[in-house]
Amino acid sequence: MSFLRSQAGRPSAIDLVFISLMTISILLAGYTGGMESITKASVDSAKSAVELAIGLVGVMALWLGLIRVLEAGGLMFTLAEWLKPLMIRLFPDVPPTHPAMGAMLLNISANMLGLGNAATPFGLKAMAELDKLNPFPGTATNAMCLFLAINTSSVAILPLGVIGVRAAAGSTLPAAIWVPTFLATAVSTVVGISISVWLGQRDKNYAKLSSQSYPQISKTKDKSIQIDHLTEIEENPNFDHLLYSPSLLSRFFSWGCLGAFLGAILYRVINNDDLGEFIRQEFLAHWLLPALILLIVIYGIGRGVKVYEAVTEGAKQGFDIAIRIIPFLVVILVAIGIFRASGAMDKVIYFLSPYTAWIGLPADVLPMALLRPLSGNGAFALMSEAIERAPNSYSAFVSSIVMGSTETTFYVLAVYFGSIGIKNIRHGLIAALLADTSGILSACLFARIFWSG
Repeated sequence: MSFLRSQAGRPSAIDLVFISLMTISILLAGYTGGMESITKASVDSAKSAVELAIGLVGVMALWLGLIRVLEAGGLMFTLAEWLKPLMIRLFPDVPPTHPAMGAMLLNISANMLGLGNAATPFGLKAMAELDKLNPFPGTATNAMCLFLAINTSSVAILPLGVIGVRAAAGSTLPAAIWVPTFLATAVSTVVGISISVWLGQRDKNYAKLSSQSYPQISKTKDKSIQIDHLTEIEENPNFDHLLYSPSLLSRFFSWGCLGAFLGAILYRVINNDDLGEFIRQEFLAHWLLPALILLIVIYGIGRGVKVYEAVTEGAKQGFDIAIRIIPFLVVILVAIGIFRASGAMDKVIYFLSPYTAWIGLPADVLPMALLRPLSGNGAFALMSEAIERAPNSYSAFVSSIVMGSTETTFYVLAVYFGSIGIKNIRHGLIAALLADTSGILSACLFARIFWSG
């Protein structure tokens, strides 16, 4: 176990990040007279972290409940079978039919469609399932690090939120960011996967110890064993209590609901004077999430799932997760809050702004790009302000692509790893930040190529 001892003997990457943010912020505030701002920011950020976690309870309860419907109906297994060749190559340590495969696919799919509210619970479920295969609780596996990198850089097919902001601000071409955002996220995803796989393969000590430990652990693990993480270990989960034999009427009802929903779309298209406006302002912005919920419900009915019982059973995990992530959110959000309040962020921007023209990043977009990995709400506010100020400007165009091409890395890290008690994140942070960096650089490159203003 020399690997674990060596890892425990030195601070992890997230430790160094936290220490750096805290010490730089407080020391700078001491010299500049900003201690009052630091004090206020520390209290406000701690409150915001708890409010954020509590606010996630309902969302997570809903979506984790809907995930249970898909699990009971067998969709996780089906998805894993369809994409088995790709997933086996990316995640060789995860059994092809393990529930983690289905949960990861749902998370990636939701991110690609811009459904952030649905993606987070899917991701938390995937991490919980991956942790059941973890031979060293508290230490991130290669699969966890790779999944985190994919999550922070996932290909965006439909950056719906950003397109909606641009449309509301009066942009003449609100969807013009679609192709450059897709290309930028494709680049960042390739970089994130490549770096994560490479760093995982370089960690020979972990690979050697894992290959020696898995056989021993597999003999002692029993599906009734409980670990102090998130859920009970169930190598072969049994959903018989949530299933019944679907009748012909159940299947007819499912197909009827699907047909009625498609009919509603057709009805709105026929009765809308401006088809393009309907697609941009209404369908892409407001229809996809309810459509996903409806599809899950009618899938459960058609597969003979007791939908209400399945949703309530899965929803119980949402409360456990929300309580578990509070300490991690408080710590990282306080560090980020005082870093901004101390003026350290302004100093970084001042230092870097003369060089941003080299990569096509306007100086007024730099604060948003630097803030994006730290605070999603803050970055979104800066992007929205740039778009409101000049919706058809190059700065608004670049900031929109950057927003859609990157992720709030530290938030995702704190929530996903914190939910299962991961303290040794290994190369997870490095791979995620490099993916973010490549996303920003690619966004600037493709913005130049596709800008027509």
